[in-house]
This record gives sequence, structure tokens and C-alpha cells, in this order.
Amino acid sequence: MTGVPVGLSTASVWPQTAATAFALSADLGYDGLEVMVWADPLSQDVPALARRSRSTGVPVLAVHAPCLLITQRVWSPDPVVRLRKAVQAAQDLDARTVVVHPPFRWQRRYADGFADLVAELEDASGVAVAVENMFPVRRGLGRGRAVELSAFRPSIDPTDEGHRNYTLDLSHSSAARMDALALADRMGDGLTHVHLADGSGLPRDEHLVPGRGDQPCGPLLERLAATGFAGQVVLEVNTRQARAPGARVALLRESLAFARLHLARQRP
Repeated sequence: MTGVPVGLSTASVWPQTAATAFALSADLGYDGLEVMVWADPLSQDVPALARRSRSTGVPVLAVHAPCLLITQRVWSPDPVVRLRKAVQAAQDLDARTVVVHPPFRWQRRYADGFADLVAELEDASGVAVAVENMFPVRRGLGRGRAVELSAFRPSIDPTDEGHRNYTLDLSHSSAARMDALALADRMGDGLTHVHLADGSGLPRDEHLVPGRGDQPCGPLLERLAATGFAGQVVLEVNTRQARAPGARVALLRESLAFARLHLARQRP
């Protein structure tokens, strides 16, 4: 593997399973996988993931901790336990990164100790716990008015609290109407991991194929390559509308080609 590794998120093949992601990653030439831990039994089974990685020759680059609303009871109902287990899974799988969302606002005890917990886990494991930018919910008030509500504490922007490592998700920045390049600047050397996807600016998490929306996907990759980015780029795109295996393969091949093209340009 040379240059910036380009991986595939197992979420990119949903509703297929992580087994499909391993196979497609190998077939299409991705550098590895990010395992989204969720309802898929394989994603929760670390020994099984290790066996699948060995049999396909596809390394696990990162583990996405189970922190979605639908995964609040995966591994444990306690978010601290879930994050600790994600870091242990990354160690067992030789993955260098764990992706985690900021705490939900109602997880007060977890939120109060979150920054210290992340730092403790990084110190003890050597794994980068990369906190991801999120997006608000917009609710209409009628007559063209709307209000933005954040479900996260302290905010949707992890740089507001400050961590050593960050994940920049470009679909989330689009949904938040946030300047992704300015966010990357705020993350600075802490930008460790990129979820490469696109969005059209609608107030929802679209995860479009990069280049099909309004986000500076290409310029960001070119800037990262030119500045010696030592992290990982992972395609986290939505292929659920693909009606046939060939259609999903085409979307994932296009996404990989986009990433490799722009990483090779190295715009200063």
C-alpha cells in the first residue's frame, strides 16, 4: 500500500452485510475496510471479522463504534462500555482508528466524561479515537420558518470541545451547511480520518457518491495529499437504491476512482 489508504465502509453496502463489503473491497482494489458495528451479526463478532480479513486479504483499517440511535444496545446499553469494546476490537483487528460520534445530549454522564475517556483510551491502546462531526435536525415552524436542534453535546462540531483526533464526514458537513475546508482547518493536525461522501445541502444525511453533490471532496483530497496527510480516507456512500449487484459495484468503483484521482493531484 502506497500513499493515503482508501478504504470502504461496510455501511456502503447496506442492506448487504460486512461479508459483501469484504468481497467487494477485495474485488475492486480498496486498501481495506472500516467496519460499522451495528445490527449485522458479523460486524459485532471480532473473531469472525479477523477470520474474514485473513481469508480475503482485506485489512480492517478502522472500527466505527456503535453509537447510532439504532445501535444503542449493541454490545452494551452503556456507551462507555461500547466505546471501550470498539477500541479493544480495533486492537484485536490491528486497526489504527476508532470512529465515534459525540455523545447525545441526554447521555449526560457519558458526555461529562467523554473527552477524558477518549484521551484515556488513546493513551492505553495507541488507537486513534477520531471524533466525528455531525449535523443538526431542522424542524419547520410554519410560514417558511425553521429551527435547528442539535442532538449532540456540546455540539455537532467536535472541535468545540477539542480532541487529539477527528473524523471529517463530508455528507454531515453538507447536511449541516458547514464549510468543510474551514472545518478541516480547525481540526488541523488532528484530522486523522475522512468519511468521503457528498451531499446536496438538504437537511439530511445523503452520503452521495463524491463529485455528485456540493461538497469540496476533490479539493479536500488534493490538499490532504499535498500536505502529507498520514490518515485514512474511507468511502461511506449510500448504495441502498442499487437494484442489482452490478449497480452497487459501479457506484463503489466510481467512488474509489474519484478518491484515487484527487489524491494523486496533490493541490497545494
